[in-house]
Formats: sequence, C-alpha cells, structure tokens
Amino acid sequence: MSASRHQVRFPGESASYRAARDKLLDAEVEMRRAVESVAAQRRALPLGGEIPEDYDFDEIVGVNGEDEVRTVRLSELFTKRMDTLIIYSFMYGPEMARPCPLCTSIIDALDGEAPHVVQRVNLAVVAKSPIKRIREFAAERGWRNLRLLSSEGTTYNHDYQGENAAGDQMPALNVFVRRGDKIYHTYSTELLFAKSKPGQDGRHVDSIWPLWNLFDFTPEGRGEKWIPKLSY
Repeated sequence: MSASRHQVRFPGESASYRAARDKLLDAEVEMRRAVESVAAQRRALPLGGEIPEDYDFDEIVGVNGEDEVRTVRLSELFTKRMDTLIIYSFMYGPEMARPCPLCTSIIDALDGEAPHVVQRVNLAVVAKSPIKRIREFAAERGWRNLRLLSSEGTTYNHDYQGENAAGDQMPALNVFVRRGDKIYHTYSTELLFAKSKPGQDGRHVDSIWPLWNLFDFTPEGRGEKWIPKLSY
C-alpha cells in the first residue's frame, strides 16, 4: 500500500472509484513534490541583472481630496521593510480598444489577494496605456487594492518581456529584489517562451490564476475553446 493512501471514504463510492482515486492521489503527491522542488530551485537562483535604469512610472494618488498624476520610480515601489517586488505586466496598450480579457481575469483575483500579498512583498500591476485610462478600467472592474502604474514613455515593457519586438503587449510576471542601494531582476515567467506540444497552453502564470486551477478539479477540465471574457 502506498504511503499516500488513507482510510477516508465518501458516500456511495465503488471499489473501482477508490482504486482509480488512490492512483491519482499518488500522482498528486508526486506533483506536490515537484512543485515544492521547483519552488526551491526558484528561490535558489542567483541574482539576475541589475536594472538598466530606475524606470519612471505614472500613477494616480489622492491629494487634498483630488486625484493627481505623479511619477514614481521603480526603486520607490520598495517599502523600507520589504526588499522584494512583484510586477505583473497587464496587456493594455494605448492602441488596444479594450484590455486583454485573460489578464483581466488574473487581476480580478489578484486584486482580492493584494491585501494579503503586501504583508510580505511589494506588488504592482503595470500597463502601457495612459494611467487615467488604466484607472478608468480599474473602476469599471471594481479593483480597489492594487497599485496600478503606467509604463507609458518607458522601455520597461520591452526590457522585461511585457511587449514583443512588434510592439504587441505580452503577459509577464517579474520579480525584483533590492540589495543595498541596487535593484536586481531575479525571476520572470519564461515558460511562455519554452517549446510546448501542439495545443498546449504556455501556462506561465497559472500559479497566480485560480480560474484554470479550479477547472482542473472538474471532469470537464479547462476545455479547448472557452476563454474568459470582459462581460457575459
């Protein structure tokens, strides 16, 4: 009997169900080991490159009861007590009529988690549209907790794979760390650039996207054609 097996049973289950479920449980235990192993390798990465410049982003802050656009540098996204910064690149360029619905689905969930996340690391979402346009969409979605920034006029998107050579916006999650008075890149979701089998999604940001993980628990799975929309 596998060490992962247990005596818990559910109403009406058959012996064939239990045998198949126990086999799946073994696979789930192995998957957990793999996830933990990959996370350990990720944590053990040496420092990446020092940022080429202290990027200037636009953000909107409330001043005397009114909204005001201000410039904030990447270095200023670090609080005094936390030396790690996660930035998600949101596909919403100035030439896009509407934002990417898949990114929107991710950020819908991320906005709810943000108050928890910022207890341990700094977090921001960056898009290339003008900041007022980003904030208008945020109000439409009901986002309240995220630090939203515009990379308009900077090379940040290009430098950190939030934009391809043709200028098309790309989804990316990047992690930066502060060491003394310098800032280094330490991780990016590069799985998107790795070869995959035909029909297999890149799944590079699945770890922060609860939608697909929830569907993975169901008999229907993710499906082959359905994708999130901005409205239903």
